[in-house]
Amino acid sequence: MPARDRGVDRIAYADLSHQVGRFSARPIPMKAATTRGIGVDRKYDRFADLILACVWNVGDTALAVTYAMTYLESIIVAESMKWTETNTWRDTGQYMSSSPSQQLVALLEPFKMIQGRWWNLVAGPSAGV
Repeated sequence: MPARDRGVDRIAYADLSHQVGRFSARPIPMKAATTRGIGVDRKYDRFADLILACVWNVGDTALAVTYAMTYLESIIVAESMKWTETNTWRDTGQYMSSSPSQQLVALLEPFKMIQGRWWNLVAGPSAGV
């Protein structure tokens, strides 16, 4: 049982090694769904270096996909989708989509987790893979 819930589900880190010269850690709120869905929440703006992770189709390994991005990148996606112009965003600071459009899927494509991307998000691209 968690002692508290402040939105961070995981902390990913890169330890000191031949690949990195300094310890680096990033908080990760993780949203998982058996279908497809994504949400953006203004509450995460208070976390430095946050990585938002969204996992789709968790029940089917053939279809499962993970998207991960910084909080700022999630806001750019939300602005591109015009979510930040909605009453829902203004009233709650949140916007959720359980039925992603082709436009949204295209905007998320650069954030699809592929080999090396997690490392770059946590340790930084200059740390090497």
